[in-house]
Amino acid sequence: MGKLRLAVLYGSRSCEHEVSIISAVQLMQNVDREKYDLIPLYISQDGVWYTGEALLKMQTYAPFRPFGAGIKRVTLDLTAGSGALLHYQRSNGILGGISEEFVTRIDCVIPVFHGLHGEDGSVQGILEIADLPYTSTGICGSAIGMDKIAMKAFFLGCGFPVLPGFGVTRSEWEDAREDCLRRIEESLGWPVFVKPACLGSSIGVSRADNPEELIAAMDLAVSYDRRVLIEKGLDRPAEVNCSVLGYDRKALPSVLEMPNAGGEAFLGFKEKYLSQGASKGMASLKRIIPAPVSEELKKKIQDLSVRIFRAMDCKGVVRIDYMLDRFSDRFYITEINTIPGSLSFYLWKETGMAYSELIDHMVEAALEAHRDKHRSNYAYTSDILKGITLGGKTGVKNSGKNGL
Repeated sequence: MGKLRLAVLYGSRSCEHEVSIISAVQLMQNVDREKYDLIPLYISQDGVWYTGEALLKMQTYAPFRPFGAGIKRVTLDLTAGSGALLHYQRSNGILGGISEEFVTRIDCVIPVFHGLHGEDGSVQGILEIADLPYTSTGICGSAIGMDKIAMKAFFLGCGFPVLPGFGVTRSEWEDAREDCLRRIEESLGWPVFVKPACLGSSIGVSRADNPEELIAAMDLAVSYDRRVLIEKGLDRPAEVNCSVLGYDRKALPSVLEMPNAGGEAFLGFKEKYLSQGASKGMASLKRIIPAPVSEELKKKIQDLSVRIFRAMDCKGVVRIDYMLDRFSDRFYITEINTIPGSLSFYLWKETGMAYSELIDHMVEAALEAHRDKHRSNYAYTSDILKGITLGGKTGVKNSGKNGL
């Protein structure tokens, strides 16, 4: 039996495009090439798909030159179960025309996207249509996990602890600014955090402690997204994160971490990705592992993390972020990252698991989920098409005894 052909799919049209590249190249450097035929599959910022060995090197992307050596533009064949990557080019000669070249075939996909057009369920939908196993959470969980407003509503519906907050649209802010300011101050108080609904990596996120800061925060957030979440803040909270790995009932929590950017209560994009080593992504962030919390609190957070993982029908590896009230030890869910920065390998490393092993577990989860999917019946048949005629202006007619 040959090696599994493993595609790492990343990039795409997102504000977090560069962060995705860092996470993906980092992961590809840790793939066991004795087990897998590695296929880099990069989606550029204009939405074009490429493959090639050159994509394994960080210098290929600064700047990215699509016609460079070792790079080939490809298209994924969406025929169910095909997994073929195809290259199309104009043929030489007086007749011209387009020729099709088979490049390689994919057995399994690791999506390493951050943000829209990748982490939000859109690419997961493509992979479902193509009937390819993939390691990330599915369409529904990915979509909920991307949208902070929908996510908060989901968690509330499950009875999970979240801080008070609500959504505001760009048009509401532009047309009724004073009403929005009044509602925020009266219902949430200070401080508040303002977050674009469908962005990650803390892009466009601000803390506001007064109306003037709130106006600036809202103007920034609506420049990134037409929907914005405003959430009540805590006084000097601590952030605690937990990763979960697996599929269905086989879900395990990681150790906890407490990100620490020099004592800052809020980690922005700069602190997460630019303050240390940009090429290391989230793994370069200053953090305390394991988090300095009681054994009882650790167990509560780990148990809730597994419940969240299963409630959202996640698979692969996720990271769930919490805010901890230092004065009461109460904790609240901030968000779930269905494809976390650096795939949270640094948390699993603390359990003695090498990055290559984490990749193995993710692939196993993808293949098991794919087998599970094929146990369901997608071929229900009936006689509904027999006797149906198109009735022109009168619409559909049924020649049988039972009408529609």
